[in-house]
Amino acid sequence: MKIYTITLNPAYDVHAYAEQFAPFHENLACVTSREAGGKGVNLSRALQNGGTENIAVVVLGKENCAEFKAELEKTGLQTIFLEKPGRIRENLTLHCANQPETRISFSGFPVDDRLLGEVSALLDVDGDTVVTFTGRVASGISMDKVKDFLKDLQKKGAKIVLDSKSFSLEDIFEVQPWLIKPNQEEISEYLCCRIHNLEEAIAKAQIFARHGIANVMISLGDQGALLLHNGCCYIATPPAIRAISTIGAGDSSLAGFIAAAQKGADAAECLKTAVTYGTAACLTAGTLPPQKEDIDHIFQQVYVKKTPYPL
Repeated sequence: MKIYTITLNPAYDVHAYAEQFAPFHENLACVTSREAGGKGVNLSRALQNGGTENIAVVVLGKENCAEFKAELEKTGLQTIFLEKPGRIRENLTLHCANQPETRISFSGFPVDDRLLGEVSALLDVDGDTVVTFTGRVASGISMDKVKDFLKDLQKKGAKIVLDSKSFSLEDIFEVQPWLIKPNQEEISEYLCCRIHNLEEAIAKAQIFARHGIANVMISLGDQGALLLHNGCCYIATPPAIRAISTIGAGDSSLAGFIAAAQKGADAAECLKTAVTYGTAACLTAGTLPPQKEDIDHIFQQVYVKKTPYPL
């Protein structure tokens, strides 16, 4: 199985620490790390750390891309870079003692619809290919062109993994990706409702399954995740951990699912591996990928149960 991750809107992920955060006031903080990132990049690094080969396709702003390229090349990750005029954006995450993380995301450099044709020409796609499209759509690209781009890949046989807040509910139904991974908050936003428990999450996930999405995985935070596949519901429960950072955990869970699917695993093991990767990612700082030893250790502690659910 060939695996491509696409990052049209990369970022430098900047992490800073402050004793406390006071809105509407000046806050003194120190930078703790600055990493090359973006949802597709995070996914690729998680796949690589777990031993799954993949190719990261990344669109870079020429003005400040040297450090970004050098960091990814240093890891040995297989990459295809496209350089365009502009600057790569920065995302700021502020960590405070005894307070939740505060995240600020900035807009990236503008591109246009022609970029999608350039990306498509770089992909060697057939019926044994997975293509991930994650993160916000870059400024200047129309959603109609994005959907055409993904549908063209599907016609060539590609399985599309979609995780992007730029897509509306109707867009997702139209594209019918192979795998989606919203969390409870995102499901609530899509369907304009509150989800209070597991039963409600399963019921709402069925709406996506009825629209032809083969794998509907919903992240339940520290409670694990559920997966609807082929008329059955699978629920995975992770072990309790002391999380260092939850940033990038969702990207890592997608990597785990894809890594298991690449090996021919069934739905239950794909979900188990997804929750394993996502949980292991919480044991690393910032957007660093899960470590192999943590993946191996946690996998033995994730419990999956199967529940028939008529769709």
